[in-house]
Amino acid sequence: MLIYRIDPVEDPRWRQLTEKHPKCSVFHSIGWLKALQLTYGYEPLVLTTSSPTEELSNGLVFCHVDSWLTGNRLVSLPFSDHCEPLFDTSGRGNFPMDALNAFRERMGCKYLEIRPTEAIFESTQERNHFVPVASYFFHSLDLSPGLDELFQSLDKDSVQRRILRAERAGLVEEIGISDRHLKDFYRLFTLTRKRHHLPPSSLLWFQNLIKCQGSAVQIRVARKENIAVAAILTLRFKDKVYYKYGCSDARFHRHGAMPWLLWHAISDAKLDGARRFDFGRTEADNFGLLTFKNHWAPNPKPLVYWRLPENSPAQDGADGWKMRAAKRIFSYMPMELSILTGKVFYRHFG
Repeated sequence: MLIYRIDPVEDPRWRQLTEKHPKCSVFHSIGWLKALQLTYGYEPLVLTTSSPTEELSNGLVFCHVDSWLTGNRLVSLPFSDHCEPLFDTSGRGNFPMDALNAFRERMGCKYLEIRPTEAIFESTQERNHFVPVASYFFHSLDLSPGLDELFQSLDKDSVQRRILRAERAGLVEEIGISDRHLKDFYRLFTLTRKRHHLPPSSLLWFQNLIKCQGSAVQIRVARKENIAVAAILTLRFKDKVYYKYGCSDARFHRHGAMPWLLWHAISDAKLDGARRFDFGRTEADNFGLLTFKNHWAPNPKPLVYWRLPENSPAQDGADGWKMRAAKRIFSYMPMELSILTGKVFYRHFG
């Protein structure tokens, strides 16, 4: 079976497929792909069994990451929590993995990586020669219950009481994507990344995300006496809202601004007709973040990243020696240098 390569940004059939396919997410969207392309220079491509004269019936979307530092590879997708392959996994319409591997070899890529939320390779791993390289947890909240029921389902001590505390503290919420909102968000984002000993994504990434996604992006800023104390960035795609970034000023944590903002985002998503609220991925050993998300959406699903071929190197996890060494270096960096480091090196680690 032949596979064909298309440009998802230019080929109108990709937009048509993403609008109707039930497994499609914001990470498949043209806006997300354009933001990755503009910021990091990645080349987006889709592999499909549909010929150029046919309606697009399936597709695997990748970014070609060509890096002198970390190597040449195909990733589906960089800086994306998950990205479901858009093809039938029942067997009859399965994607031709031999052709996929041959394409990887022609591209000169050391591996290709996919990030499905569904367990599609466990039963066919031996035949497909994919290997698991990283494991996470994936949290998603069903918005079908009423608002009162949703609120009561949240952890009473860690979420409900902190939301009520924020209301008593007189916090003010602002929503928008203006330069002022982005400036406040990015200041808090760099503070949070510094606190976690990690360089921040570049400001250009968020500017391009707003440019390419438009009103699908929403920044919420919590203010205490006109000081921005916390912010979150969410994305809307069809009937789902995605919580992608959250950040705060540690001096004001006692006011409960983060859960307050999240609850407002969930409430507005519900009222606006969204059916699910996606909390994204969490590292298995990030106990603090895992506990926080469990208070909102218990019983997360396992999220496994897979690579082809089977001798592909595993990812260096959050507790790997490379990450520990990097965090030690970042912890001593002044803020300006940390921002510059993220700007220069982020594209190599997608």
